[in-house]
Amino acid sequence: MSIIPSAASQLYNAADFSQGVAYIAGEYLPLKNASIPMTDRGFVRSDATYDVVHVWNGRFFRLDNYIDRFHRSMAGFRMSIKESKDELKAILHECVRRSGLRNAYVQMTCTRGVPKPGSRDPRECINQLTCFAQPFVWIANEQQREEGLSMIISSTQRIPPESVDPRFKNFHWLDLTMAVFEAYEKGAIVPVLPDRDGHITEGPGFNIFSVRNGRIVTPDRGVFEGMTRRTVIELAPELQIACEVRPLKAAELHDADEIFITSTAGGIMPVTRLDGRQVGDGRPGRIARAIHDLYWRRHEEGWKATEIDYGTAS
Repeated sequence: MSIIPSAASQLYNAADFSQGVAYIAGEYLPLKNASIPMTDRGFVRSDATYDVVHVWNGRFFRLDNYIDRFHRSMAGFRMSIKESKDELKAILHECVRRSGLRNAYVQMTCTRGVPKPGSRDPRECINQLTCFAQPFVWIANEQQREEGLSMIISSTQRIPPESVDPRFKNFHWLDLTMAVFEAYEKGAIVPVLPDRDGHITEGPGFNIFSVRNGRIVTPDRGVFEGMTRRTVIELAPELQIACEVRPLKAAELHDADEIFITSTAGGIMPVTRLDGRQVGDGRPGRIARAIHDLYWRRHEEGWKATEIDYGTAS
């Protein structure tokens, strides 16, 4: 398979790519011009999986890990693509190269595809790969990252893993979206969702960590196992911080000395208010700051990084 841009895609000039580049059906085009068929089950049934890797200072972070996880998600949902892992990697590189972005949010998506006329059989669909690169996305703005986020524990329960396994990244976001509306209505910025037993799971696009007596805890079930979450678990021993992966009750979160969230879209972000009450002293905590600083220092050092050859990209 060739990932070299066709003559058609080269008709778009460099300026068109400044806000993002998409790859669809062998073509590279400006993200604003990208689309999928309205009858693709990825659109009409949320029948899709995806993953997001980021680029920082011109380097992918943990690219192979993200691609491996994307393939696990596809296998979990009985999907597959014709592109090999190396070909997919080349496509992602080309999206970023053509955009010229040094800090980017890069998504790879597999949709179920368009069914045959009159058919409801998902086995008859040809799964479709689409990719795009756009400027880096932050869950929280600069002020929120500096001062801390306001969070609620939502009254909306997370979809149980017995129904949809959250370890396979998916578009089933209506429970998360309803929780976002609830957070806004209560004057907060982000929600975290409980499961049916009252254990904390995750929020829209992020994992959560609780800090108590110098130890950090993150939920072990009903969550997407985020790459930034994994990175925190790996980096904690360097700071001599104990990390537990186990059930986390809402009451325990309310008693936390610190709370922080993790996401590819922003790294490590402190939470300073929960359900209208101050967390700790109401400022980003010492442990959250230490993990945040180490996380971004590792980025600057090129840890687990893959360089991008921008070539002639503007």
